[in-house]
Amino acid sequence: MIKVFRVLLLISCVLAYTLASAQKKKDYTLFVDPFIGTGGHGHTYPGAVMPFGMVQLSPDTRLEGWDGSSGYHYTDSVVYGFSHTHLSGTGIPDYCDILFMPTTGQPQFKNTEYSSPFKKRNETASPGYYKTRLDKYNIDVELTATTRAGMHRYTYPSTSQANIIIDLQHRDTVINSWIEVVNDHEIRGLRESKSWAKDQYVYFYAKFSKPFKSYGIAVDNQLQQGIKRAEGKNIKLFIQFNNPGEVISKLGISSVSADGALKNLDAEIPDFDFKKVQKAAHMAWVNELAKIDIEAGQPEAPQQAENQTANGYGRAPVKKEKEPKVDYAKIKQTIFYTALYHCLLSPNIYSDVDGQYRGMDEKIHTADGFNYYTVFSLWDTFRAEHPLLTLIDRKRTLDFIKSFLAMYDQKGLLPIWPLASNETFCMIGNHSIPVIVDAYAKGIRDFDVEKAFSAMKAAVNRDQYGLDSYRKHGLVLADDEVESVSKTLEYAYDDWCIAQMAKMLDKPVDYAEYIQRAQYWKNVQNKDNGFMQAHVNGSWYQPFDPTDVNKNYVEGNAWQYTFLVPQDVTGLVNRMGGKEAFATKLDELFTTTAPLTGTRRVDITGLIGQYAHGNEPSHHMAYLFNFTDEADKTQFYINKILNDEYSNKPDGLAGNDDCGQMSAWYVMSSLGIYNIAPGQQQFQVGLPQFDKAVINLENGKKFIISNSGASVSRSDIYLQGMNLNKKSYNKLYLNYDDIANGGEFEVYTGRLDNKLFMQDLEKPTSAITDNLIVPNPTITLLKTFAPPTQFEIKSNDTEPVTLYYTLDGSAPTTSSAVYSKPVALSSKKTVKAIAVKNGKSSFVTEASFK
Repeated sequence: MIKVFRVLLLISCVLAYTLASAQKKKDYTLFVDPFIGTGGHGHTYPGAVMPFGMVQLSPDTRLEGWDGSSGYHYTDSVVYGFSHTHLSGTGIPDYCDILFMPTTGQPQFKNTEYSSPFKKRNETASPGYYKTRLDKYNIDVELTATTRAGMHRYTYPSTSQANIIIDLQHRDTVINSWIEVVNDHEIRGLRESKSWAKDQYVYFYAKFSKPFKSYGIAVDNQLQQGIKRAEGKNIKLFIQFNNPGEVISKLGISSVSADGALKNLDAEIPDFDFKKVQKAAHMAWVNELAKIDIEAGQPEAPQQAENQTANGYGRAPVKKEKEPKVDYAKIKQTIFYTALYHCLLSPNIYSDVDGQYRGMDEKIHTADGFNYYTVFSLWDTFRAEHPLLTLIDRKRTLDFIKSFLAMYDQKGLLPIWPLASNETFCMIGNHSIPVIVDAYAKGIRDFDVEKAFSAMKAAVNRDQYGLDSYRKHGLVLADDEVESVSKTLEYAYDDWCIAQMAKMLDKPVDYAEYIQRAQYWKNVQNKDNGFMQAHVNGSWYQPFDPTDVNKNYVEGNAWQYTFLVPQDVTGLVNRMGGKEAFATKLDELFTTTAPLTGTRRVDITGLIGQYAHGNEPSHHMAYLFNFTDEADKTQFYINKILNDEYSNKPDGLAGNDDCGQMSAWYVMSSLGIYNIAPGQQQFQVGLPQFDKAVINLENGKKFIISNSGASVSRSDIYLQGMNLNKKSYNKLYLNYDDIANGGEFEVYTGRLDNKLFMQDLEKPTSAITDNLIVPNPTITLLKTFAPPTQFEIKSNDTEPVTLYYTLDGSAPTTSSAVYSKPVALSSKKTVKAIAVKNGKSSFVTEASFK
């Protein structure tokens, strides 16, 4: 009996070990290169950080300029020190708070004096870890981090003057700061500063593994004698050790208080075991990256056979050195997992371990049952970053929404671009709305839904940034507001999201209002030329050139905004003359050789024709071919963008990473699925890039996407067949439930576009069919060679309408004069006009002529 028991025990142990091994997650950190995006205009940083961490401990090498937004640029060779907060991929600089810099010799307080050269060959980085060597001082620097604390390990040469400089003036403008020496192992302080965020608090508490033998506090770069605490706008401190060899520093931060920083520090790094903290950070990244398993990729490039005859004269061939093989599979995995890593850097946790945080009202609040976050680059990230996280991190997405509602409680407004405790109002739209609606549509509902709905309506009904013009006229008039075209388009999409929420909540009155507002894009779409165009004094903005980058668009031009109607693609197709005309126009977007004109913008990058991948409004456009009879062009252009606009080099991003959006596009598009309009359930089918990709869902299920052609030929970019759960699949989209329920999606690809296969596939849907609006007419002063001056009223509807107008300043009705031909103007007049169809009227168009 004992022997039987031992055998059973042995079998159970083997089974347990086998099961544990099977469940062990693969280490994809080996494919992450944090230096990707630190060159060019990517604006990322290479330092140590936890997923969504409050602390981003990284080197600062560039203090000024657009390409110094993150504090680091790959081309730099001088480091000023290592600060504890950084922004990833933004186009505006901020953060880089609480700088530490190890030095030797006499302490210096000017950054030009304490900075040090470093060599790229001595610099390494991986998720949760960074290392470099300071050539000026022969000091090795290693960094790691927890969520709310950073850890430094400095290895000094033999010296009696081993220093750490702590610079509270570093980087942006200081409002106030103070520092205090607590004892010979500890310091604490505050840095309150302004830059992009107008009032940012960073309290800190630092501890050191060895006692410092002396210290000194400098005020305005002048050393003060005999003080333990100082306050001001230029406060710096040095601490000095006597031949310490290795010194480990650990520092917690908080927006609440120095005590909060201490609590964070003690809770997350109770000792000075650098390797333990580094290992914990590494494992945290192993777990996060393993949410998507990738196998293989594209094949290696074919090797050319050597020319055995060499030449026609019978001479012995010259033996050429073989070029090294290119491991395309590894390159693609590196780009993919680095992109996924960048997606998981922000938003950032802002609440302390006890739940306290500084709110948008600058008061101290407590997050009850959730983590409070900041750094939401919503104009960018609502497009792909948040849809990705809604798939793979539902719990965190719920915390995001609870953070939004907390901000609404504090300031009466959902966030636009919140940074620390500040609303920057950067960019346009109200894009916390699609994040909330998309989450709710996909079953993330454990929040105050009625409050969220009220908050969404409050956001779009305030009188700010042209919203009043938008509601009054059915578009943002260029007479009233800059960037009027872009704002109209993005406001209309947000309104569509509110309409979807109203529909899900069974609020028919709200649905009717907002689905109508969702069509206001028609009032900036010129049916005659097909482009999105501003309205000025009742007519189209002139002179008009679709390549012109001007004040009517945000970081773009008419080409880059004309296709920004993801909520009503069918409506846009129809207004452009049907599928064929739409596909022709869309193809021209990618193939035109016309250059950008007008205002020079450094952030319009990654151009393919006039398509600008380096800026977010273009990101869904390659998928729009799926709505036409040329869906193979979606596969062609997705493949082109993936290969042309991304690489495994430091300049491997087409533009700013924008808190993960540029990277999220790569992740989603490599998987072969993309949601062009968060808030609806369809994911466009694109071009899966890997033999096999497994999305490990939080419900325990797996959704597998496979493309056997990915390892056959790099030219296999066209769909030839699809299966879903081993059954033939005939749609150009997947529904969210197809993914969430788990299963397997197989695609088969080949070198030639298969139009016969593609023509039978069911196209995705994106159409507004309820409460259709009548687009506003235009009023134009005609150029005549002789008096009298005349004006013309033109319909902007694709169907017949009746036009009515007045000349006395009154609002036109169906009882007003009917327009039939140009009308003479004998004096100064204000002309008002409406278009009426089937008893429904447009908004009033108004023009004043002198």
